[in-house]
Amino acid sequence: MRFDVITIFPEIFQGFTQAALIARAVKKKIISVRLHNLRRWTKDAHRTVDDRPYGGGPGMVLLVKPISAAVRSLARSKKSRVILFSAKGRKFNQQSAKRLAKFDQLIMICGRYEGVDERVARYIAQEELSIGDYVLFGGEVPAMVVIEAVTRLLPGAIGKQSSLAEESFDFSSKVEQKELAGLVEYPHYTRPESFLIGGKPRRVPKVLLSGNHTEIAKWRAQQARLATKKRG
Repeated sequence: MRFDVITIFPEIFQGFTQAALIARAVKKKIISVRLHNLRRWTKDAHRTVDDRPYGGGPGMVLLVKPISAAVRSLARSKKSRVILFSAKGRKFNQQSAKRLAKFDQLIMICGRYEGVDERVARYIAQEELSIGDYVLFGGEVPAMVVIEAVTRLLPGAIGKQSSLAEESFDFSSKVEQKELAGLVEYPHYTRPESFLIGGKPRRVPKVLLSGNHTEIAKWRAQQARLATKKRG
């Protein structure tokens, strides 16, 4: 999988691509993350990437011309997808990550300032994505979210692929599999069995110590439902 990120602040990604599992996925050649400064596709002496909006109003808008040139020069595969991050985009979720993981290349356009020329959304990007109902400074953080969510679905990116099977928003147990699909993940516990917090022993639920895998599965299903209900 190749991720091509178009941004005016490529330095934001430096730590992200050089640490933890993303760095390991790059080293193992499961993914490549290529950062592209949008100013590379400008022609003027000032390397201009934005201008005032037609019709007036606050802020600056990213120009369509350099973005169009960038996308055209970066497309490498028929199985590529061009994404624009936008507050008005469709909400990114686990199903989105699964869908995007089937492509060979994701070209991601990171908006900034007041926004991006609407012609980018209509005629260049193949979809607009948002990671939540709030406004950020730009599309760089959403790009990192998509890269991480998609990467961990790729074979070899995480140590145990089985850990993907029963996690939040993608729960699939042998017990009541259809009913539990899409629920928030159940709680996890590990050693010690009892631990003092606020002067009180906080213990691991007995069912998890029972060795009865059927009862454990039922408990986890119940907890997943409760956690989903609590989350709203």
